[in-house]
Amino acid sequence: MSFNEAEKQMIIEIAVAAMEELIRMAQMGEPLRMTSLDGNTTVFNEDEYIRTFPRVAPKPNNHFKCEASRESAVVIMNHINLVEILMDVNQWSTMFSGIVSRVMTLEVLSTGVAGNYNGALQAMTAEFQVPSPLVPTRESYYVRYCKQHADGTWVVVDDSLDTLRPNPAPRSCQRRPSGCLIQEMPNGYSKVTWVEHVNVDELGVHNLYKQLVNSGNAFGAKRWVATLDRQCERLASSLASNIPTGDVGVITNQEGRKSMLKLAEMMVISFYAGVSASTTHTWTTLSGTGADDVRVMTRKSVDDPGRPPGIVLSAARCFWLPIPPKRVFEFLRDENSRNESANSSHSNILILQESCTDQTASFVIYAPVDIVAMNVVLNGSDPDYVALLPSGFAILPDGGGMGDSGSSGSLLTVAFQILVDSDPTAKLSLKSMATFNNLIACTVERIKAALSCDTA
Repeated sequence: MSFNEAEKQMIIEIAVAAMEELIRMAQMGEPLRMTSLDGNTTVFNEDEYIRTFPRVAPKPNNHFKCEASRESAVVIMNHINLVEILMDVNQWSTMFSGIVSRVMTLEVLSTGVAGNYNGALQAMTAEFQVPSPLVPTRESYYVRYCKQHADGTWVVVDDSLDTLRPNPAPRSCQRRPSGCLIQEMPNGYSKVTWVEHVNVDELGVHNLYKQLVNSGNAFGAKRWVATLDRQCERLASSLASNIPTGDVGVITNQEGRKSMLKLAEMMVISFYAGVSASTTHTWTTLSGTGADDVRVMTRKSVDDPGRPPGIVLSAARCFWLPIPPKRVFEFLRDENSRNESANSSHSNILILQESCTDQTASFVIYAPVDIVAMNVVLNGSDPDYVALLPSGFAILPDGGGMGDSGSSGSLLTVAFQILVDSDPTAKLSLKSMATFNNLIACTVERIKAALSCDTA
């Protein structure tokens, strides 16, 4: 897509106004943000917002509602590196792979000055996800603008371009000025203040997930900041050189560790792609009644370096547990309590597992890896051609109360991916479907039984 001169001028004006609004939104308290009666949550005052920022674009229709949130944290990353990740779509989508399912740069209008992204401007589209087939992804079309201000603070802002070329069918999500302020801190740390603000069509969200989505924790600033914080720690540990060599199972060779972390990253991204309700994939309901139907999706894999060739079947089931996410996570990541992983009786297969947790989401993701391929990766070779089919668990709070207080339950997605035929043109058999359905049903029943014993 290329823009004419009049459109480019309009995009610049949108971006400059958005930056000014974002800085004010990041700093304003009452009456724009009111503390709720219980004192635990902040409520966004939409009427006050419209009064304060009169240039607000109208919502496309009555199905659209406003979601606004703000969150701050100090993260272990240099401010310049952080700006580079936010402005490079490949790095950004990898860093936030649990939230960003697809992204495309439409046009780079400016690369900024002196190669450091100051003044950089780009038009893009992105699709945002929750790791469940029961929550539709949110697609946005917007401009991203980056600027360093006089006090040294860097600001990266997004704002919707839907008014530029009005779409007859409005996208599911319009970004209002959203983004972050980044301040340099001592010792290579950065203070990040994140604002997420969207008008969004919430039709299509399954009842099971409505409370989570309405709480703002599914797509809000808290989830972006929690993900950023966790990923910064992961990157810092991957670069650490002072690893105690006495630890069994620790990879001391730096190149091997880098390759291994890249392989784990590929596995995690592949898992997210196999579990979310992206517009590029269509899920169908296989069986069951009500909330915890089994959803299945088939994909033809051809010339995809990170996936075995043939027909890949993904199946997922989402259900609620009256147990806090932290307890569910601890249970599922322990291979002794979770013996329903993969059939690892083959001596030439290893299981690669990544578990990660924060306040907004937890994951246990694993994939069988051929021992020969694993050795190649451990020697520091590029893992791009290792074929992975990850399965695993996504654990989200149900929106009924965040944190470790134990007041909230969990929304658990159990997802499996299996190569059902190495011929991409083959037809899927009913027998494969039945086997898969049975596998998921047994796994879910075991988890429910084990965790109900745990609570008894």
